[in-house]
Amino acid sequence: MKKFKLISIFLILTAVVAVTGIQAPAVSAQDDTIDFGYVQWPGVTVKTHVAAKIAEYLGYDAEMTSGSQAIVFKGLDTGDLDVFLGNWMPTMKMHFDKYEEKGSIHNVRVNLWDVVYKTAVPDYVYEAGVTSLSDLNKYAEKFNSTIYGIEPGNEGNIIIQNAIKNNNYNLKDWKLQASSTAGMLTAVKRAVNNKEWIAFNAWKPHYMNVMFDIRYLEDPEGIWAEGERVFTVVRNGFEDENPNYYKFLKQFKVTAPIQNKWIDSYKRQGKNPEVVAEEWIADNLDVVNQWVYGVETVDGRMARKAIKEQINN
Repeated sequence: MKKFKLISIFLILTAVVAVTGIQAPAVSAQDDTIDFGYVQWPGVTVKTHVAAKIAEYLGYDAEMTSGSQAIVFKGLDTGDLDVFLGNWMPTMKMHFDKYEEKGSIHNVRVNLWDVVYKTAVPDYVYEAGVTSLSDLNKYAEKFNSTIYGIEPGNEGNIIIQNAIKNNNYNLKDWKLQASSTAGMLTAVKRAVNNKEWIAFNAWKPHYMNVMFDIRYLEDPEGIWAEGERVFTVVRNGFEDENPNYYKFLKQFKVTAPIQNKWIDSYKRQGKNPEVVAEEWIADNLDVVNQWVYGVETVDGRMARKAIKEQINN
């Protein structure tokens, strides 16, 4: 059964460490329990539900905890979480590197290649002459000297905040408006409906690329990283404790079209992400069979056969 834990546990642990100076003990996962952390972005949310549903089919208990990137990485570091399927690199490098260098986490593999994360504008703004970040300040008044981002602490926000601090692209008088994915997209929708100018941090795969006609801005100074891709990351020790599910993680990868379909079902069609996961697995056993090749259930049965049996029941 999939379980959801309150993210406040991490805040409590952090407070204890800060006040007492005592290192919070790592929590080791049991062989039949897998703790997933995820950030509430549509693609990562559904991807986590898919992996967790497969874990359930294999006989594991799947626990899911949502939180900010900082909280999820801290959970992996302390051992409260086992797996995170949304390590967007090199954008998340500042969070990932400090724990990798500490030796508490490591990447398993790339699970999604075709990704982009950078500043974008509506198509009509791009056609009016804003094709690069270097064009923004020429039209500062039209943009109200503002770039919209998502939740505070997100790396994309930090990239823009650093650009403002360092006066990249003459942005020293600009501001970053932090919000949430939903809040940012609401602002974009309002601007598009009124044909107003707006600049915002966008990414794909995401349904925003279908919802709006948007264009990604050139970045000649290279403040945004190139070669973006998404990794599966686990806490160190998980592989030794659960080599069977770790084998699944080493074989688990998706394509942009697959993730776009998940996002569309979840956000546009409004389906529960667990339902999206169940339906997609049932309709795509050929892909799932590749993921679980050589993997077993917790009681030693062939994963492929066990998953098919449970779907057909």
